[in-house]
Amino acid sequence: MLDYRDLQAMRDSSLKMQGWIRKQTFSPGHEKVLRRFSSWEVSELIFRVNQNTFRGRLAADPSLPSGEVEQDGRQRWFSLEEVNELRRKLKINRKSLMPRRPAGKRAIRVAVSNFKGGAGKSTTALHLAHAAALDGYRVLCVDFDPQATLSHSMGLSDVNEEQTVWGILARDLIHETQRMNDAAQGAETGRKPPQRRLPASIADTGLGDLRQGDFIKPTCWSTIDIVPSCANAAFVEFASAQYRHMNPDWSFFAAVSRWLDALPRDAYDMIIFDCPPAIGYQSMNAVFAADVLYIPSGPGYWEYDSTTSFIGQLSEALEDLVGFEGFPAGKSDFGKTFLDVRFILTRFEPGNDLHRAMRDAFHKVFGDRMAENPIEHTRAVEQSGRFLSSVYEIDYRDMTRETWRRARSTFDSAYAEFRDTVLVAWDKMEDEA
Repeated sequence: MLDYRDLQAMRDSSLKMQGWIRKQTFSPGHEKVLRRFSSWEVSELIFRVNQNTFRGRLAADPSLPSGEVEQDGRQRWFSLEEVNELRRKLKINRKSLMPRRPAGKRAIRVAVSNFKGGAGKSTTALHLAHAAALDGYRVLCVDFDPQATLSHSMGLSDVNEEQTVWGILARDLIHETQRMNDAAQGAETGRKPPQRRLPASIADTGLGDLRQGDFIKPTCWSTIDIVPSCANAAFVEFASAQYRHMNPDWSFFAAVSRWLDALPRDAYDMIIFDCPPAIGYQSMNAVFAADVLYIPSGPGYWEYDSTTSFIGQLSEALEDLVGFEGFPAGKSDFGKTFLDVRFILTRFEPGNDLHRAMRDAFHKVFGDRMAENPIEHTRAVEQSGRFLSSVYEIDYRDMTRETWRRARSTFDSAYAEFRDTVLVAWDKMEDEA
């Protein structure tokens, strides 16, 4: 007979192997380090300008970052910080290289969600974040998934559950309960309502004393931060149900949204959520905080069937919460609304008849809500996942350039469409200036 102790022993054994794998994957210091980018990548793939033009501008202005010349002496290699300095200082044909950001508006929030496991949520979120960073945007990722794939891929492994989304929820419960108690105490009615009391297991954790930024961790990408997750945070679904009973008036589903609203408005440009493969307390918090819903799906029948079930169950959950007491539904009479909802195919093989047929089916059903550019399955994409990296982090010299470029091009096309979708939605967002 096996019980939880046997499962814990299996987990401990697996964690040791996980540590060994990490040592093989990351730098000698066991930390993930972002590689440099060649002048060819910077000019043609990042800035989209002619390589000779780029080199000419570098030669003409010695104040610009010059990068490093590696032993082969044929390319200059630039750090992400140098790329962004070049972006700020250079103009090509009198046009700025800075990315477009609507003025007077907070960061736009995108939830990558589907309750089908293996749909490519974490892979999609990782590559969109990296592509956006290379495009000049400042990105905050929020990992809602206790599997923590996105966190591990970003180089974070030693994470305490207090500094995950669970900590944000518990902190919000403490703050909101105190706010309600203060409001009740200050009420001018003759009879004071009873004070809401939280158990010491919550009230005495110290989470209420944490600042907004204490949940945010830097990554090896200087313009990407993350609210990480960890396996220990898996209990949040059980804890959340208990918390709602502790204070029935707590507007639980707005907790993460409240936390994001309190961040400096200009701290980030895009906020990307990686959701767990379930419709639960964490994923619903992500959904309520999101402006745009991005739904990845594999190109098979079962994935199509699961995606259909996902949007059906999500719609039912949102309908049940229409008029939910304490939830700030904004100006809508129908509860939660999105600026846009999009579907994108992952692991797509253009030569596969079934994949093409399923792509046609998705397009017939979802029309212009379906992304035109699927994420293709290539050897380089498969290899990047094996080494907890994105295609953008892999050095093209580690394989044939054509193999690497094909993999990058599929994500470049998917990201370009994603960016255009986000910018249109961003323009629709109410001006908060």
